[in-house]
Amino acid sequence: MTALHRWWDRLSRERSVAPLGQSRWLMPPAALAVHLSIGQVYAFSVFKLPLVERFGTSETAIAVVFSIAIVMLGLSAAFGGTWMERNGPRRAMVVAAACWSSGFLVAALGIALGQLWLVHLGYGVIGGIGLGIGYISPVSTLLKWFPDRPGLATGLAIMGFGGGALVAAPVSNRLLALHGANGGDGLVATFVTLAAVYLVLIAFGAATIRVPAPGWTPPGRTPPVPAAAVTPAASATMPAAAAPAAAVDDRTAAEAMRTRQFWLLWLVLFCNVSAGIGILEQAAPMVQDFFAHVSPETAAGYVGVLALANMAGRFGWSSASDAIGRRRVYVVYLGVGALAFLAAASLGTSSLPVFVLATAVAISFYGGGFATVPAYLRDLFGSTQVGAIHGRLLTAWSAAGVAGPLVVNVLTDARRAAGVTGAAAYRPSLLLMVGLLLVGLVANLAVRPLPDRRPLPDPRPLEPAVPA
Repeated sequence: MTALHRWWDRLSRERSVAPLGQSRWLMPPAALAVHLSIGQVYAFSVFKLPLVERFGTSETAIAVVFSIAIVMLGLSAAFGGTWMERNGPRRAMVVAAACWSSGFLVAALGIALGQLWLVHLGYGVIGGIGLGIGYISPVSTLLKWFPDRPGLATGLAIMGFGGGALVAAPVSNRLLALHGANGGDGLVATFVTLAAVYLVLIAFGAATIRVPAPGWTPPGRTPPVPAAAVTPAASATMPAAAAPAAAVDDRTAAEAMRTRQFWLLWLVLFCNVSAGIGILEQAAPMVQDFFAHVSPETAAGYVGVLALANMAGRFGWSSASDAIGRRRVYVVYLGVGALAFLAAASLGTSSLPVFVLATAVAISFYGGGFATVPAYLRDLFGSTQVGAIHGRLLTAWSAAGVAGPLVVNVLTDARRAAGVTGAAAYRPSLLLMVGLLLVGLVANLAVRPLPDRRPLPDPRPLEPAVPA
């Protein structure tokens, strides 16, 4: 066996099992290291104008790089989820580190050579594969470490993805200023620097992450028992606090995709993401069109507010779902979110604070929806293949990442072509988002728990053996 094979073997799932007594609170920093790195994709707009100048092309041509990355995120998560569950999070994180960092390097080569297709290939395709594999591996692992608080677990992981842009945007701007963005040399140096930094950060996550031993439960928590093992008569005599937690009947990814619950959640995620990402993609120009006195610097500050709302929603709302339930918290995301978009469309023009508050609340639900859906899937389908199931559900993100910005841009451009300017150009888009969220609300209300397929225990007492 070569040294490379021995190293790869040490990253296997079987050799990633945590030793007895290892604290589960060592796992969230590993997840955050990965998600803070790949969360840079939300700061891609920092490179937009420098790339336009370097290649002498349109903003739309550069925006395609971002769209490819989001599409590849969903596709690689869908196809790589089962592989990740089989091979473990450490191998998955190593693959994510290799793809994400090499994507920056290939893109840097494209910038140096003046070949835009290499930027599409590097950052979009190769980097997008790293995004998908890196996104699902920490989430699945933390769900196994925090079975008692799955909303908190997914919030801890996915919060980093929302917050990655808060770190990446100023760092990228500083690197561009340091190296100089003109002529492409500064872009090349910036991309190479980021490739090295993200390789180290994700490698730290891969070295730190572990999976719990089979049968492990958090200290002080009673292991769940099959729901069928608790008879109605027995549960009726138990105090509510003493009643044993019911285990979920685990489904494979293939089995989950054959249920209506999976596709209802796919529709829920698609509607929630389409509404949020359509606004995020247009945030800066939109606030300036709504309020003529808003400067570019203030618009950039507004984008930062939305990023904070996105990050806070990922942690706060997903943690709240542990207390109020996943289905109920999605009623808040979709129902109150629809009201927030309606307020932005009808009342936002009268007051900048009202507009900022309404859109920030809506974006917090956008982030919360991302962070809560893995726990929702775990509640329905169990934790055995939750990473694979989550990966396949993320194809809704790929579809929404194209549909949301496309719809907003097409409607807004059509209004401007008709001579409509200012806030009125965006009003149809905002009202369409209200309709999308209401469709998602109806789909969420239709989700019901899956029936337990396991046989009931034999209620007859054991008979003593008959003497021979």
